[in-house]
Amino acid sequence: MKRKIVITIDGWSSCGKSTLAKQLAKTLGYVYVDSGAMYRAITLYFLRNNVDFEDKKKLKLL
Repeated sequence: MKRKIVITIDGWSSCGKSTLAKQLAKTLGYVYVDSGAMYRAITLYFLRNNVDFEDKKKLKLL
């Protein structure tokens, strides 16, 4: 089984990280995951549903 590595790209906002990452993933046959969008979506869900970020018991149930 051929193992693939994880590649992360860091940099300033609006510097082309996503564009580069999408092109690189396509070229290498990797899956592109927009972790920033994922974290923003989770945060938005928490805010809209009044989830208490400090209530660790409730966070585990989500």
